[in-house]
This record gives sequence, structure tokens and C-alpha cells, in this order.
Amino acid sequence: MNRAHREGMADNPAMSIRELTPEQARVRQLAGAVLIDVREAHERAAGMAEGARGAASGELLADPALFLPLPEQEIILLCQSGRRSADAAVALSAAGYADVASVAGGTLAWRAAGLPLVQPELDAGERDFLDRYSRHLLLPQVGEAGQRRLQRSRVLLVGAGGLGAPAAFYLAAAGVGRLRIVDDDVVERSNLHRQIIHTDAGIGTAKVESARARLLALNPHIEVEAIAQRVTSGNVDALMQDVDVVLDGSDNFPLRYLLNDACIKHARPLVYAAIERFNGQVAVFDAGRRRGQVPCYRCLFPEPPPPEFAPNCAEAGVLGVLPGLAGVMQAAEALKLLLDIGQPLAGRLLRFDALGMRFRESGVHPDPDCPVCAPGRAFPGYIDYAAFCAHRG
Repeated sequence: MNRAHREGMADNPAMSIRELTPEQARVRQLAGAVLIDVREAHERAAGMAEGARGAASGELLADPALFLPLPEQEIILLCQSGRRSADAAVALSAAGYADVASVAGGTLAWRAAGLPLVQPELDAGERDFLDRYSRHLLLPQVGEAGQRRLQRSRVLLVGAGGLGAPAAFYLAAAGVGRLRIVDDDVVERSNLHRQIIHTDAGIGTAKVESARARLLALNPHIEVEAIAQRVTSGNVDALMQDVDVVLDGSDNFPLRYLLNDACIKHARPLVYAAIERFNGQVAVFDAGRRRGQVPCYRCLFPEPPPPEFAPNCAEAGVLGVLPGLAGVMQAAEALKLLLDIGQPLAGRLLRFDALGMRFRESGVHPDPDCPVCAPGRAFPGYIDYAAFCAHRG
């Protein structure tokens, strides 16, 4: 009687795949069977069965001969919980490997049984990467390729205040490799109830330097450019250099229009948010890359409202957590854009009322006569945005 009948069969009668307990697998391994851990590299970094070879199931099945001995040799597959290894065993059997088994319960059961585990040899940077982003790496929409993509990305954050503070924290935590933060203001005590990136000890210091220190304390493996300047028509092109996404954390209309126009010129997506008292709104304006398909900020707001209809936080007040809600949503939209996943808020304006905790979404359509994003229209150049907003107001 062959080993497939001696040591138990999996629940797939068509393929007759053996399932071994971890103890049985260890005995067979010591007797000469080849043990293959088919988890991804970031999963194996946390510990793998002693003596096992590492080969992610996708790589293994793409070219089994690169990793496996002769087809007639005994092969035991191991994953995290037993599902992937069983599926891989079925595929290998179908490919002509005659003696393949799967470890029931996977590495979790191996660990619970007290069998020896080892950690692969990795340099400090690689181990930090795999540990720090382990929950991202488990997501099929991110994985190692997506996380490496974030690592190579650069985001321009305009404003290190109520919106920029939570957005910057989460982008840094997510592993966005380069954050360029621009703000010409200093930390004041009145900022602290909502601008959570700053501390009482930082009062009087430049916001960008305060933010940089906190972000690097959270994630020392990213780069943070702290630029203590006001964004103007004269420097915006330089600030846009090499960025992938722009996050608008500004609090005034001239700067919003300038950022919109710069993003059209440089074909970069703009993640927008605005807050007032208990209300907020978030959107993505990506007309620079998708002219005629999605709107820009000017399509939604061709003219700024009069000042009495758009007071700032210093005039109207704001619930401290409100910019946190909006800033976190901005960070989520930025990550989706960087990873090219999901459905960004392009062509949609999301409004929310924190008092009633109600969210409402409105469609926003591109204006075919928009002065900056209409298809085929050359970029008209920057204008005097302060005068434009003052005149319209």
C-alpha cells in the first residue's frame, strides 16, 4: 500500500491529495521528503518550518522545475493554514508530481505543535519593511508590489494644519516614500485641538519642521521635505516637480484655484477637502490626466463664493475632529491613486455632516467650456488668484 493510503487523504477525492499533521510532516521531512513553504516572502519572514524551502505558490506553480526535485520524489507543501498548500498540491499532482502532500493547519498548526521554526536571514531594512507593512502585504490589492510602489511615490502636501496633519500621518505610516510638505505658518496653541501632528512643545516653531520631526519619529524610513514657504504662482511649478499626487490642505480660495491650475498644467491628480464648523467635503480632481472625462475644481466652483458665505476656521470655528475625518479620507484617496486601486472620488463630491453623521455624494461633471481643463485647450497660464477671488467675492 502506498503512502497516500497509509497517512490519510485530503477532502478532494478526485486528486487524492494527502494531508499530513505537522508531526507526520516533520517525520517525513527528516526521512528525506522535501518541505516547501508556499507562502509569500513577507509571511515567511515571521518564521518558517526548520529545513523548509521557500517558494511562493504562484512562483512554484509557474515553473515547478526551478524549485522541486525529480517528479517522483516525496514533496510536502506548507502554507499558513493549509488551504493554499492543498490547492498547490492539487496543481502539482495534475502537473505530474506523483508524491505530493499538504500539511493540515499549515504553519499555524506547526507552531502550535511546538515544532522548530526559524526566521529567514534578512537585512535590517528588509525585515523592517516586511514587519512594518505586514498588514498591507496581506491585501491582494496592495501586496509587495504595491507596497514597493508606495515606497517609490512622492506626495505634495500643501498645508501642515488641520487637514494636512492626519493625512501626513497616515501617508507616512502607509510607507509613502517621499512627502513634500509646504506651509509658511508656525505652530500656535489654538492649532493643537485639531492639528494633531503638532505638540505643545512645538509652539512657535515652523509647522513643516514640527511635522517633519513627528513623521520621521513614526516612520524613519521615509523622506520628508519640509518647505517653509507660501505657495505662489512663482514657486508652484518647482513644488510640483516629480510628485505623483497633490493633497490640498489649504484653507483659502486663491490657493485652491492655484493648485487646481497647477495640477492641470502638470497632469497630476488633486485630492481636495474643505471643512467648516461641523461640515466637510472631499473630492478628487483629475482632469489634468483625464480631460473631458472628469472635472477640475473650477468645473465645480467656477467662481469663489463671497467671503461671508465661506468663513475660515478662525472666524467660524471648527469641531476639532472634523479635519481629522476629512484628512484621513484624503489620505485614503491618495493611496488609492498611488496604487491605482478602487474608485477614487473623481467626478464625485462627498459631503458629510459630523453632527448628524450623515454622508451625501453628488456627481460633478466636467465643464466643456472650462477655462483650464476643457479638452484641447492650451494652459492659459497662472493668474492673480488673490485678485480673482477678491473681485468675484
